[in-house]
Parts: sequence; structure tokens; C-alpha cells
Amino acid sequence: MLITGTFIDEISHDIPHQNWGPIEWEKDFQHMKVAGIDTVILIRSGYRRFVTYPSKYLIDQHGCYEPPIDLLDLYLTLAEKYGMSFYFGLYDSGKYWDTGDLTVEIDANKFVIEEVWKMYGHRKAFKGWYISTEISRKTKGAIEAFSSLGNMCKQISNQLPVLISPWIDGKKAVMASSGILSKDQAISVLEHENEWNEIFDGIHQSIDAVAFQDGHVDYHELEQFFSANKKLADKYHLKCWTNAESFDRDMPIKFFPIKFEKLKLKLDAAKKAGYDKAITFEFSHFMSPQSAYVQAHHLFNRYIEFKNNQ
Repeated sequence: MLITGTFIDEISHDIPHQNWGPIEWEKDFQHMKVAGIDTVILIRSGYRRFVTYPSKYLIDQHGCYEPPIDLLDLYLTLAEKYGMSFYFGLYDSGKYWDTGDLTVEIDANKFVIEEVWKMYGHRKAFKGWYISTEISRKTKGAIEAFSSLGNMCKQISNQLPVLISPWIDGKKAVMASSGILSKDQAISVLEHENEWNEIFDGIHQSIDAVAFQDGHVDYHELEQFFSANKKLADKYHLKCWTNAESFDRDMPIKFFPIKFEKLKLKLDAAKKAGYDKAITFEFSHFMSPQSAYVQAHHLFNRYIEFKNNQ
């Protein structure tokens, strides 16, 4: 199982910003191409007051800062130049993280979806949507929010695909700001399957692909959880992707590039489960030869060796 897609985390909410401009970003798209990536996913178009494109709506109505460069235009241009599909990640106001109610993200994104489609929907690389708010379990307003936002995206764009990337509430599902690496209470495979069966039953007509994050459970647990995910995706006719996290959740310093052996274990488990595609969070920080982390340069080398031996 090879990685063919990556998130782009330009807002860099909980990892250091790399201060790249157009030259550095183009180099990174070239590195992505060498790695076999054909899909880039903007993980969020904005978070709270920081945004990636000059959104008149978000600047006027939410007090967002005007960005110094239109990164959305830049990413679309580079995706077109290097033959990649681009998925647009919706806006995250931060209110869900403050309130626990996902429905609060619907109102702002109604306008963002319309604005972005009007400004960029004609672009050749614009191939899909990503609902950026992440959940792991039955969350207040989740079914309503995913259904509403997914339907808005599909209706305005003549049914372009919609992706979500939830996490599994395993023992490593702790807050990034926490000093601990694991928790005592973790979801069982049966609980996970039952809860996501209910969620998918309510949203499957509004989304097309699900890419569960793979870093919150231990490596020996991957087979069981991956099998459950694939079973559910097949039941609801969804594409089953894996979000192969290329950063390490086992280290006390958050977050460093992952040990290649761990990444391979996760990719092998996804292959065994019959997943459709592997994407990663995320290439630029944790796998790129020009990452701020030197360890990422070496991870790129090990991954290319692995890729070339397939």
C-alpha cells in the first residue's frame, strides 16, 4: 500500500509553520510527485481568524485576517501543473472545539462553499471537498452537520466527491496539548463499529470517502479496527481510505516525523484490510526533503526505497 495523497496543513494549528512561499511550495509539489502523490487535500481553508484565501465573507463577517498571499490559488496552480487532484477543506471557526456542538460550523460554511465555488470552482484541479471538522464518536450535531455540509458541497459542484477523516477513540487519542501519551479508557472494536454504523447510516448519502486516522490505536490493534472500518465502508458503499499519519504519537515531544518501521506497519495493515487508497497527514512537515525536521528528510529516503522495491 503506497501513499498517493496528502493533506496540506498551511494554517499549522498545532505544528510549527514553515514560512514557505511559492518557490518552496513548488519544490514540495515536485517532491510529492516523486513520491507518487496524485491527490492533495487542503485540511482546512481557515481556522478561527487565519485563512488561506482572501475570503470577503470571512474577513467581513468573522473578523479574519487578510492573508498575504492567495494560497488556494497557488495550490490549485501547482496541482494543475503537476497533474494532481485538489480537495478543498472547509472553514473551521473553532466554535465546535469550544462548544462540542458540530452544528455551529454549518452556517459559516454555507457562505464559504458558495464563495469558493464561485471563485475557484472552474479550476481544472478542483476535484472534491473535505469536511474539515474531525470527530471520533457520536458527537452532538455530527450527523446533521456532515449531511448538510456534504449535500451543499455536492449540489453546488455537480456531485464532486466529499471526504471525511475521523479518528478512532483509542488509547492514544489524547489532546495534543496534554503531557500524557495514552489514556486508560479506550473504545473497543465493537463499540467503534456500532457507533460508526449509526453515523454512516445518517451521512452515507452525503459523503463519498472516509479516511480514518490510524495513529490513535496501537499497532497490534490495527488489523481489527481496519477490518471493521472496511466492513462499514462496504456496507454503505463508501470508499475506504486510510489516513496514514506520518508523525509519531509515541514520543513525549509532539510531533516529530514517525519511525519508518511504524509507518510501514500501518500501510501493511491497510493493504491487508483491502483499503482503496492511502493518504497522509502530512507530507510537507513529516516526509518532505525540505521539511524543518531533518528526520523527515530521512523518512522520505526510506519511503522512496520502500516504494521503489514494490
